[in-house]
Amino acid sequence: MKRQANAARVADRAIEKAGEAGRFVIALAGPPGVGKSALSEALVAEFNRRGHAAAIVPMDGFHFDNAVLEARGTLPRKGAPFTFDIDGYAALLKRLRTETDREIAVPVFDRSLDLSRAGGSVVTRDHRFLIAEGNYLLLDDPDWSPMVELFDMTVMLTAGPDELRQRLIDRWLEHGLDPERALARALSNDIPNAELVVGKSRNADLELSTAA
Repeated sequence: MKRQANAARVADRAIEKAGEAGRFVIALAGPPGVGKSALSEALVAEFNRRGHAAAIVPMDGFHFDNAVLEARGTLPRKGAPFTFDIDGYAALLKRLRTETDREIAVPVFDRSLDLSRAGGSVVTRDHRFLIAEGNYLLLDDPDWSPMVELFDMTVMLTAGPDELRQRLIDRWLEHGLDPERALARALSNDIPNAELVVGKSRNADLELSTAA
C-alpha cells in the first residue's frame, strides 16, 4: 500500500540522517486533504516497528479558538495561515528540542468538537522521533519561514490538483453538507489554502506523492 511505502521511505531517510543523535524532528507538510494525518500515524507505527519511539506534534493543535476568530472577523477562513498561533507552536517545538528529559503536553485539535484540547497528547523522554505535521510548515512567508530552523528533516506530500479538489469537497460531504454547499465551502477556503501551500512552500528534503 502506498501509505506504508511512503512511511518506510521517510523512516529510512530519518533514521539514516539522525545517526546517533538524540531527538529528531521531522516536518511533514502539504496542502489540506493530501493525507498528512494518515501518513503521520503510519509513520509512528513504522518507527515503532523498527524499535524507535515516535510521536506526532500537530500544528492543528494551535488553531485559534472560534471565539477569537469570530471577534477578528476571520472565522470563515479558519484553517488559513493567519488563523494559527504560529509563535505558540514554534515555542512548543523549541521546548521539545531542548527539554528532552521531561514530559511535555501537546495540544490536539478535536475535529468533532471543532476546538483544540490542551494536553491532548504527551511527548515523553522516550520519544526520539517527532513528527511535526501541518499545512504551512514550509511556507515561504515572513511569519512561517523561521519555523524551518526547528526541523532536522522536511517532507512535502503532494497530490494532483483535481484529486485534492475532490478530497476537499468530499470532506464537507462527509460532514453532511449537500453537494452545492460542499463545493462552496471548499472553494471559499480549503482550495485557496491548498493552492497557497503548493505554490509558496520551500523545497523539502523529500517529496512524496499520495495520489491514488
